[in-house]
Amino acid sequence: MSAPSVHFSSARHDWATPPDLFARLDREFGFTLDVCALPENTKCARFFTPDDDGLAQDWGAETCWMNPPYGSDIVRWMRKAFAASLAGATVVCLVPSRTDTGWWHDFAMRAHERRFLRGRVRFVGATSGAPFPSAVVVFRSDRRAAR
Repeated sequence: MSAPSVHFSSARHDWATPPDLFARLDREFGFTLDVCALPENTKCARFFTPDDDGLAQDWGAETCWMNPPYGSDIVRWMRKAFAASLAGATVVCLVPSRTDTGWWHDFAMRAHERRFLRGRVRFVGATSGAPFPSAVVVFRSDRRAAR
């Protein structure tokens, strides 16, 4: 018996972050760059769109917000977030809590923090909460060992 496909795919990969969740994290971190946004859903004055290809950009020493596409490219976004933190960025990621996946073990487990969100995130424009649990993964620019 296979798992319901709703947990692993979506017709959309551009669900916008709920404003209250972003505001709470922005108060804590003070984001300066939204690394994967659309002009209509960006959370920061400075942002990269798909045309800019945030994966190809230098994230510098910014404090970055990342709500990546949740499809198969999520591994590339998590790899970039980890690498950017090694180069001086702080990257806060809103991702599905898929603790059984390779990308989770390869990157999220190397982050400084993993915050599991209570309940299901209701993305902007959605009629109900996501069909999967979510987590906030924090890659800090200082390279002290994650505990």
